[in-house]
Amino acid sequence: MSIDFNEIRQLIAAIASTDITEVTLKSENLELIVRQEKTVVAREILLPSDRETVTEAVSLPNHSADNKQSSEPAPPAKRDKNWLEITSPMVGTFYRAPAPDEPPFVDVGDRVAPGQTVCIIEAMKLMNEIDAEISGEIVEIAVENGQPVEYGQTLMWINPG
Repeated sequence: MSIDFNEIRQLIAAIASTDITEVTLKSENLELIVRQEKTVVAREILLPSDRETVTEAVSLPNHSADNKQSSEPAPPAKRDKNWLEITSPMVGTFYRAPAPDEPPFVDVGDRVAPGQTVCIIEAMKLMNEIDAEISGEIVEIAVENGQPVEYGQTLMWINPG
């Protein structure tokens, strides 16, 4: 069995959006334990080559009902019904640029083409480039640089016109 990190990311994202506190998956080649406590998910991966356990903690947004504050910037007063969302395909950290000292991939007002990288989501120490699926103009960036994001969260709005 080969390790598919995209499937592991999707599993962790699915668990993070529930009240499940722990899941353990075991096979000959892998032992994956996902634990969730309030706003932290701890992951332990037992690697088969040297049977070494790797543990990593990742802060996630708090889903509790008593948490009324949102870390997402306020939406603009009016969104056009033709605008389309670019959403996060995973839980992670949103970055607008490839490195802190480099310019952002896109700014509001920029035109993008399908396949053009618009941001990065860091998940499990991996940088995942997020590409535009359509051509259009970036009309809003809904997340601040360095902010944690959830699976399906709106990152940007694009006007395909």
